[in-house]
Amino acid sequence: MKPWLIGAAGAALATAVLAADEAEPPPLPEPLTDAAYRPVDPAAAGLGQLLFYDRLLSGNRDIACATCHHPRHGTSDGLSLGLGAGGLGLGPGRRPDPAAARPPRRQARNAPALWNLGATELTALFHDGRLEVDESRDSGLRGPVADELLQGLPGMLAAQAIFPLLSHDEMAGPPGSNPVADALAEGRITGPDGAIARILARLEALPAYREGFASAFDDIAAGAPIGLVHVTSALAAFIAFEFRSDTSLYDLHLWGAERLEEDARAGKMLFFGSAGCADCHAGPLFTDHGFHAMGQPQIGPGPDAASLGHGRDTGRARISGRAADAYAFRTPPLRNVTVTGPWGHAGAFTDLAAFLRHHADPVAGLAAYRRQARLPPPEDPADWAVMDDPAARAAIAAAVTRPPVALSAADIAALVAFLDSLTDEDALAGRLGIPEAVPSGLPVDR
Repeated sequence: MKPWLIGAAGAALATAVLAADEAEPPPLPEPLTDAAYRPVDPAAAGLGQLLFYDRLLSGNRDIACATCHHPRHGTSDGLSLGLGAGGLGLGPGRRPDPAAARPPRRQARNAPALWNLGATELTALFHDGRLEVDESRDSGLRGPVADELLQGLPGMLAAQAIFPLLSHDEMAGPPGSNPVADALAEGRITGPDGAIARILARLEALPAYREGFASAFDDIAAGAPIGLVHVTSALAAFIAFEFRSDTSLYDLHLWGAERLEEDARAGKMLFFGSAGCADCHAGPLFTDHGFHAMGQPQIGPGPDAASLGHGRDTGRARISGRAADAYAFRTPPLRNVTVTGPWGHAGAFTDLAAFLRHHADPVAGLAAYRRQARLPPPEDPADWAVMDDPAARAAIAAAVTRPPVALSAADIAALVAFLDSLTDEDALAGRLGIPEAVPSGLPVDR
């Protein structure tokens, strides 16, 4: 708990400073406090740090969780659409490995940032919400994996760690390149010879990991084998601890400890007022946890290119099956948003101001969109197939229901200044940071 959060005197000071700061302050969300987050076990978080940066979890030992969610790039990868297994390098310079068994395929969507995923109010993850809380299920979760894989997990954040491990394009690698990928390709996910068992065997074989898991989990200390629940729980603990963000200038402003600069104050008034940003980016996390069709350009292959032969990404409708959800995507939280670009579910914008102009009038913005993206090589004609198809563009535009908002160039600049006040330098610096080495001895992305 921060010292300025304690007591009625602190609340009175905050009210007085905010009142002096704005002639008519708009309603603001409640500040984030410790109560907003699930508790984190330090031993599990320390173990999760090593796992997060260790390439041992990938099929070909060539990529770690951190490769696509690196603190140097705001817990994303600095690319519009990243490269997973079979890539070389980090961030915008990532490229295909010429020695890879198969040329890597670009990811279908922009790598989402990881800020505040330990918050209790989150009910869905991923751009389309394909992993979500569902109390009607035994696991308490719903996702596109067998329910048995979700059993026993401490929550949604642990469950999300399963997905990249079991993706050929993200971490497992292509069939024929390693035993984990081959097991996946043959449908052997669980069982003694399944993909998960092969990953866990690597961890069991290293005394440092065995000792780390025993320190973090009582059942392993008592002799139980390392399981998927332990691995994903440790990763979740690290992500929740390391990427908690609530000490930005904006947060200090909420508590009356700092004032925003004039341009950021103007942006705040617009954000919570006439620009209507807070209609969707609401609450302490700046998200309503909903799904909205905002006319976002679609670049790259899309998630259905292999099965349906086209690059159109219909977003939430792929999960819900509802036509009304076509081209709707989850409202992303905005902490550290100025450093998490490119922006949009497909990373179609490399300029945040351009993204905001588009967002203010999505239909007009889509019609005027000109190619801007940060894509790893090689160029692919499919990258712009949807945007070059008038009918596909029209379908995306037709799904927009939000009326346009008139914003001047000065308004856009003020909004960018306010969003920059959400940048949390302490969180960006990290709590545990990047380890010097990991138990596997494999290279660490730095």
